[in-house]
Amino acid sequence: MTGSLLIVEDDAALLQSLRDTLCALGLTVGMAATGEGALSELKTHRYAVVLLDLNMPGMGGMAACRAIREEHPDLAIIVLTVRDRDSDKVDALNFGADDYVTKPFHLPELIARIGAALRRSHSKGPPEPEVFSIGSIVLDTKGREIRKAGKQIHLTPTEFELLQTLMSNAGRPLAHRLLLTAVWGPEYGDEREYLRTYINQLRKKIEDDPAHPVYLLTEAYFGYKFVAST
Repeated sequence: MTGSLLIVEDDAALLQSLRDTLCALGLTVGMAATGEGALSELKTHRYAVVLLDLNMPGMGGMAACRAIREEHPDLAIIVLTVRDRDSDKVDALNFGADDYVTKPFHLPELIARIGAALRRSHSKGPPEPEVFSIGSIVLDTKGREIRKAGKQIHLTPTEFELLQTLMSNAGRPLAHRLLLTAVWGPEYGDEREYLRTYINQLRKKIEDDPAHPVYLLTEAYFGYKFVAST
């Protein structure tokens, strides 16, 4: 693997062990023990991925996740935590996480998730010039911009990739697994709470009434689709 990753973990032994393993795989790895330390590190060094523990002293992992997402919208954030309830996963995604790994974890799984995040980061190079325009929604893949009725809307990288996948297949229902593998990577397929959370986030940003969407529609027991016209 190639790329740069910041590990934010207050367990010194785990922090060092992860750093040694990931460095051996070819990654450039930085370390921080608190959310405050992570924010300080991110001001002086560039990273593609942040591996963030939620249970930390100080500001705490959830607050750190939100602050990192607000200050560094293009970073991939993987949350690492002992919390394994679906509600905890949804909370982390709503706070800005792109992915979620539960402790205790299998190292190969964590490495695969990091690799997927790095591939998504690397894929955000210059895309093919193309514009999708449906109703009042315009998505520019070259400028990586989304506008509604002429007003620019900010999307996170994962939100943009998901919306682009749906708009480029407008009118075609896309299965949950297809969307997960297309946006998050081939290691994914069963994390439907990721889709539910991100679709809800997109609806809040592009729909006039998120509770009654006209663009992003649910295909019951199958997946989602973006309408072909409005």
